[in-house]
Amino acid sequence: MKKKGTILTVAALSLLTLAGCGSQSSANSDGGSAKYAADQTLNWTETSELATNDLAKATDTLSFTVLQNTQEGLYRLNDKGTPANALATKTKLTNGGKTYTFTLRKGVKWSNGDPVTAKDFVYSWQRTVNPKTASQDAFYFFQVKNAEAVNSGKKPLSSLGIKADGDYKLTVQLTKPVSYFKKLLAWPLFYPVNQNAVQKYGKKYGTSSATTVYNGPFRLTKWNGTSTTWTLAKNKTYWDKQAVHLDKINTVVTKSTTTSYNLFNAKKTDETLLDGQQVKNNQNNENFVKRLPTGTQRLSLNQKTVPAFKNVNVRKAFSLAINRQQLVKNVLQDGSTVSKGFVPAGMGNNPKTGEGFDQEAEVSSAVSYNLKKAKQLLAKGYQQTGKKSLAVTLLVSDTDASKQTAEFLQSSLQKLPGVKVSINTIPYVQLITRQHNKNYDLTLSGWQSVFADPINFLDVYESNSSYNTSSWSNKQYDKLLDESENQDGNQPVKRWAKLVQAEKVLMNDQGTIPLYQPAKSQLLRKNVKNINYNPAGVPYDFKTTYIAK
Repeated sequence: MKKKGTILTVAALSLLTLAGCGSQSSANSDGGSAKYAADQTLNWTETSELATNDLAKATDTLSFTVLQNTQEGLYRLNDKGTPANALATKTKLTNGGKTYTFTLRKGVKWSNGDPVTAKDFVYSWQRTVNPKTASQDAFYFFQVKNAEAVNSGKKPLSSLGIKADGDYKLTVQLTKPVSYFKKLLAWPLFYPVNQNAVQKYGKKYGTSSATTVYNGPFRLTKWNGTSTTWTLAKNKTYWDKQAVHLDKINTVVTKSTTTSYNLFNAKKTDETLLDGQQVKNNQNNENFVKRLPTGTQRLSLNQKTVPAFKNVNVRKAFSLAINRQQLVKNVLQDGSTVSKGFVPAGMGNNPKTGEGFDQEAEVSSAVSYNLKKAKQLLAKGYQQTGKKSLAVTLLVSDTDASKQTAEFLQSSLQKLPGVKVSINTIPYVQLITRQHNKNYDLTLSGWQSVFADPINFLDVYESNSSYNTSSWSNKQYDKLLDESENQDGNQPVKRWAKLVQAEKVLMNDQGTIPLYQPAKSQLLRKNVKNINYNPAGVPYDFKTTYIAK
């Protein structure tokens, strides 16, 4: 992938100020008075199955959330979104910001008894960048010296810019200064991996709770790779175990918020996401919490399976046929907001004017509703492509919100002449696999930032991006991103202007169809304290969470 050092964000995930990365907050904090309940068990819900427990293979928010809570890296983000020392006890920055030297914490153990050393970081990074691993997220390392050449098979793994000097000294060489590098190091992709475990379990590594070892606050247990329930159990070998109060976190997958809502009201769980009507009914509930993570939902059009989607007028017609205000207000009803573009709100501000990126880069025609114009553009597109009709399948996950959105999109798009949309709902883990394999016509795609910078989203649509599954490509777009990171990386105003311009190129060409920024309104029992929530990256860190009396 031709990243030339572009690292985004999220994702992510998800990732993390630059202007906004520090919007992490601690939900339901009690101000410090620690009166712990006798039973330190948190009962949690998720809407999808866990895809993997291998950091080199993870691509979704849930997998990274579990990894963040079961593993430990050089840093963890504190409740202000600032990287705080974890396995690193000292960091020295030299060579104009291109060389990092870390002193590592001694006496740290993996759950199999092995010591955690600098070699575990070297092995982990080399494994992720190794082309044989086929990690979709390997490009995040491309600002590390020789990472791109290693990933493309042009240089050996040993040339990667990370070296262990004994057990507790780690040196990293970058190709250029990266202002948000410490935030990346707090993301599980950059955590260490135990080589003995990987070699012991081989291809099965990370495919179940028993085929992974842990060095973080919790251990994943009771997960066989396809389970709809699992438990995070307190890790007794964790170096900072005195800071961990929860004994276990029991998680159950409930694809319907009706199910999770009933479980919450029956006091069988401590948390539930809410759908539209539930949000309305619980605005005054003492347990109500509204969150707006820096993620987005979009409609992806696969140009390989549907050649007509190569036509810009067809793409624009599909976008203009969708009334996003109606979608968020009448269908979702959960506090989600209409997208102004691909990059959502909360991803940074103009370094000179302070204007939000989503506002400055908005192309209103790319997110507007105009059925009359949509029909006109489709007629033009039909003429240009020699088509008279389009029969396509919309691939979505089997969650309530996805199915509701799919039905709305089906109804909207079928108002276009000759357009027939079928819906195919499948489990989320299967969905992300098929999206990665470009095995779809239309699909609902989500993207969650890893850090709060527009590049974390714009990276997705570079021509050779592993996440660009729709095959949209634009040379001007690629050039703007390349220059923003490699020519103007140390000139914030110029860099910002090129990122804005790139977003406008993407939207004017309708390279994707942004829909909405999803809200994550939930009920969280008020005696659950100190959840470290990060809207711009991996959302939930339960290390210091506890159940109050």
